[in-house]
Amino acid sequence: MAAATVIVLASDSIAHAEDPVFLKSTAGSWSGKGTVKVRANSAPINVTCSFTSATTPQSLSLDGRCTSLAIFSRAISADLKASGTRYAGSYVGAGTGTAGLGGQRAGDKINLGITWAKEVNGDRRAQMTIEKIGDSGLRLMTVDTDPATGQSIVTSRIDLRRG
Repeated sequence: MAAATVIVLASDSIAHAEDPVFLKSTAGSWSGKGTVKVRANSAPINVTCSFTSATTPQSLSLDGRCTSLAIFSRAISADLKASGTRYAGSYVGAGTGTAGLGGQRAGDKINLGITWAKEVNGDRRAQMTIEKIGDSGLRLMTVDTDPATGQSIVTSRIDLRRG
């Protein structure tokens, strides 16, 4: 499930002064709804998700589940470490094994490259963003390349609220 593909942290040595504050702002319980495409050419599936996020000044751990009636249910987790504005870590949730994450934060958004454990939609690469929206919102989104058209497509978008 490319969906909650959600979160990454680091590689230098000491977190950038703003990153501990940013990371702490993502801690807590989150729930919401969104859509997931299991494959590039499949119809989107509506999902309901809940996550718990634990943070330290230099790390983020996200654990949760997304479900859609009897069609879809998947456990999702991401473990990230921050070093400066750079993030690195791992993600489990696409059904292909543990994926690698790496990227950096820009403002309220962590932009990550995903390296899947196995091919997904014809290759092993995709993009994920984790975006803090105001004080109580978090958006998890994955974008992949449609192998038939070469166009970028949103394969998951989950909008979460604190609580």
